[in-house]
Amino acid sequence: MLDLFDKVNEAVVAIREQWDETPHAGIILGTGLGGLVEQIEVEATLDYEDIPNFPSSTAVSHAGRLVCGKLNGLPVMAMEGRFHMYEGYPLKQITLPVRVFKAMGASLLVVSNACGGMNPNYQCGDIMVIEDHINLMGDNPLIGINDDRLGPRFPDMCEPYEQALVDRALSIARTQDILSHKGVFVAVAGPNLETRAEYRFLRTIGADVVGMSTVPEVIVAVHCGLRVVGFSIITDMCLPDALKPANVEEIIAIANDTQPRLCKLVAGVLAAESAS
Repeated sequence: MLDLFDKVNEAVVAIREQWDETPHAGIILGTGLGGLVEQIEVEATLDYEDIPNFPSSTAVSHAGRLVCGKLNGLPVMAMEGRFHMYEGYPLKQITLPVRVFKAMGASLLVVSNACGGMNPNYQCGDIMVIEDHINLMGDNPLIGINDDRLGPRFPDMCEPYEQALVDRALSIARTQDILSHKGVFVAVAGPNLETRAEYRFLRTIGADVVGMSTVPEVIVAVHCGLRVVGFSIITDMCLPDALKPANVEEIIAIANDTQPRLCKLVAGVLAAESAS
């Protein structure tokens, strides 16, 4: 982990050659959620392959670009596509962009994902504001020798998703008449989806939705001192007694259909940041 500091700085130098602003927020856009970029006043765009130490995104519907500019007057950096453990990347590399956000000067991480819904009160197309998470990926991006320049050895996780931001997002959802829930996200390694028995287990331990991302990035965000707000789009229902084979095309279509509502929520959260 001691070489991570240098890798982060190498990426920052490359980005600053194209965009020398201080972002307020870093945004990670998940499956089918790249449309928020259309609301950004784009000032620079960098392909991941042109940023030192960034992996390449191989996931379906992930563009693989870093977009820099302004959203609601706030300088932001938005990742069009993220990296996943199932792509074969170590968690330290997957989460490196979060550390780059921090090193660029960001104070807020906005993260989104598509997920499977296990709470029977949810439906496909609903949005869940993440209140807490469970890490069942079998790994942690902080394992190894700690570099105190990046964060503390034992970061506290009593409130990984800032409650004030959760409340703000839900308030904006009510104002905009957007059906939203708050709940618990559980992360698994993937890439296979879960069995009926696994869904029963995940629901029993307190999870409302399940996905294959987000938690490593949030752990690192907490480690380096970023505030976090997270959103999940329920793209398929994972009820053990009514389970159907998942269809990737349908999942992406539902994410795309829900995208305008999620964009409103994220834009609203950032507008409130701008006003504060």
